[in-house]
Amino acid sequence: MQYFTPPKLDKYLNPAALTLIIIGIVVVILLATSVYIVDQTEEAVITRFGRYIYTKGPGLQFKLPFGIDKNYTVNVKTVQTQEFGFRSVRGGSSPTYSNQASFPVAQYAAQTGESTMLTGDLNIVEVEWIIQYRIVDPKAWTFNVNERVATIRDVSRSAINMLVGDRAIMDIMGAERSAIEAAGMDFMNETLRGYGLGINVIAVRLQNIVPPAGVQQAFEDVNKAMQDMERLMNEGMEEYNREIPKAGGERDRLIQSAQGYAAERVNRANGDVARYNSVYAEYRRSPEVTRQRLYYEMVEEVFKEEEGTVIIDRNLRNFLPLMNLQGGSR
Repeated sequence: MQYFTPPKLDKYLNPAALTLIIIGIVVVILLATSVYIVDQTEEAVITRFGRYIYTKGPGLQFKLPFGIDKNYTVNVKTVQTQEFGFRSVRGGSSPTYSNQASFPVAQYAAQTGESTMLTGDLNIVEVEWIIQYRIVDPKAWTFNVNERVATIRDVSRSAINMLVGDRAIMDIMGAERSAIEAAGMDFMNETLRGYGLGINVIAVRLQNIVPPAGVQQAFEDVNKAMQDMERLMNEGMEEYNREIPKAGGERDRLIQSAQGYAAERVNRANGDVARYNSVYAEYRRSPEVTRQRLYYEMVEEVFKEEEGTVIIDRNLRNFLPLMNLQGGSR
């Protein structure tokens, strides 16, 4: 009967080999604790024995090993979002049709504890909103506040509740929506800056504002009426903006036409006066000749449109062979 005899380790673990193994382990630990990579969207906050030293940007970075220096990576490029009054969840699938595969769709879970608010006119309203922010100071974000996300949510809820409580429900659902978003963003930034949280709120969006379920239909009717009123007002302003310039153009045209007509009549009157003065001057020099010429001109003016005209003498005794009116010669 034979027994297996394990090889003796002292044959391989001589002092030189053991030294190489220890050195290798130390080198691995040294590299593992002194080299780190910072992503393009991140910055690394470095502490030495728990005290802040500096902040490093993206790339391959080095620090003191064996836990002397520690790095805390902070995402400073990505815009982060917090939801209030609802939560976006993934679940379910879309209906399937022929030759179409189903795909997941976003669903929303209401959070009435966050969305239910009291308005300034003592009505209840459900407000859902989101905020978007970006970390601008990695050091402050890492060290100044412990419950960072909870602080952001508390400040946001406080701001929106305050702004909603200062306004009537119809204003909140209509004209004051943009004002609440702008004022909420300013209030949040000012408060969070005072806390030294190191973030900047870049957007506040009111997603859904509805009354409680029991009176929702009545409020929807009111909201529809307000939308119809706004639409009709816009249509009236559009018609106003179209007709007023048109009427102004017509007015200018009539004024210019009247001014042209007035100038024409004045010029014609001035010409008639000048003509009369010239005829009067000739008449004073040669009354008989001028009277005769005026008579001929009058007769020509009267009969120039007539055809087959025959002139006879005053006593109806004979034709007057003095002038052929159609021929234009005397």
